[in-house]
Amino acid sequence: MEKIEFLILRNLLYNEEYLRKVLPFIKDDYFEDLEQKIVFEEISKFVFEYNTLPTKEVLCIEVEKRTDVNEEQFKKLTHLIDHLEDISVEQTWLICTTEKWCRDRAIYLALMESIQLVDEKGNKSRDAIPSILQDALAVSFDNHVGHDYLLDYQERYESYHKTEDKIEFDLEYFNKITKGGIPSKTLNIALAGTGVGKSLFMCHVASSVLLQGRNVLYITLEMAEEKIAERIDANLLNINIKDIAELPKSVFETKVNNIAKKTQGSLIIKEYPTASAHSGHFKGLLNELALKKSFRPDIIFIDYLNICASSRYKGNSNINSYSYIKAIAEELRGLAVEFNVPIVSATQTTRSGYGNSDVELTDTSESFGLPATADLMFALISTEELEELGQILVKQLKNRYNDPTMHKRFVIGIDRAKMRLFDVEQSAQKDILDSGKEEEYNYEESKKPQLKEKFGEFKF
Repeated sequence: MEKIEFLILRNLLYNEEYLRKVLPFIKDDYFEDLEQKIVFEEISKFVFEYNTLPTKEVLCIEVEKRTDVNEEQFKKLTHLIDHLEDISVEQTWLICTTEKWCRDRAIYLALMESIQLVDEKGNKSRDAIPSILQDALAVSFDNHVGHDYLLDYQERYESYHKTEDKIEFDLEYFNKITKGGIPSKTLNIALAGTGVGKSLFMCHVASSVLLQGRNVLYITLEMAEEKIAERIDANLLNINIKDIAELPKSVFETKVNNIAKKTQGSLIIKEYPTASAHSGHFKGLLNELALKKSFRPDIIFIDYLNICASSRYKGNSNINSYSYIKAIAEELRGLAVEFNVPIVSATQTTRSGYGNSDVELTDTSESFGLPATADLMFALISTEELEELGQILVKQLKNRYNDPTMHKRFVIGIDRAKMRLFDVEQSAQKDILDSGKEEEYNYEESKKPQLKEKFGEFKF
């Protein structure tokens, strides 16, 4: 019986339609036989370099050039190439069979890699096993190869008029810079120094989303579940955080029940030890919540990104902080895409950025790979003057939803005692540089004063 690998190589050599369809998805590692692997490598290399199919003669010449092939192997290779004949096979069946073979081989190789990780070999940790197997199971020949600008205009037009479900803020300027809120499948990052208000910001937004009737999942790796709940109590119950413990149980119960009557949503707070949990744990939590509580979050808060672990790398592996933090960011964004939710998290500023009144992207702690991955990134800045006014400055650092130069800086009110943020009067924004619309830069207009000074009062 003819092996599928031989059938694949034969059609790669003679069937151009088949080759164009399957070549991007086949990996040389899928071939167990060394000679078959070498022939595939040469076919693939020739097609990518010359954009046409090679002949048998070309393959033999290219194989002879290889320095890793001895005389005995060369004989086997020429024998294999000589037997690659042009015999027609039903196209649809061939493509489906090739796809199944690719998936089976990918799963087999993933299992082999997983066994190595169990034996603690390689840079990846055991926690990477689920994602490795998932990637292998997802192998498929995707028919969609891109958006045709001229032919797919109807789909494009419909997408322009499709109402996107967004999580709205209860803060005016945050809705302005995000065009009405943050959409699903995104990673949104607050950058701030220690004690500025990263957790306060996330607790406030979590509280406001709960009041919208949505489900909220708050994952904490820094503070205890009870401490996060205490902050949310201060916000929602409108009570100074220091006075919550002094409330009589009956009053506290009444206030919480009143909140429950105002919303159809739920808020779950889950604590993990610092640097011990990664996207794989969060995925397991989401599946468990869906199974046991029928709870599916509309938004996820992770407090905070830098103290998460990576599912792909061991925490003690020899890897730089740039790659490690970027891996965490990519995994969290992948989680957001998989579960169709926005994720909100935070990161620390560098030592030089701490206390700086004009934080930049370069002040991101540990890894510049984080802002490269985030969809929205903004800095929370506090100074003594702002603290006296009960305000905090927000500066846009990256924005995929809107023009980041519009309202690049703005202030919001902060009530640390009640863990709340609020809109300030419009007059408070007037003294903030870049708070309004940017004036369009006009080169000709900018040159007029210089020209007048040089040539006098000519009419321009």
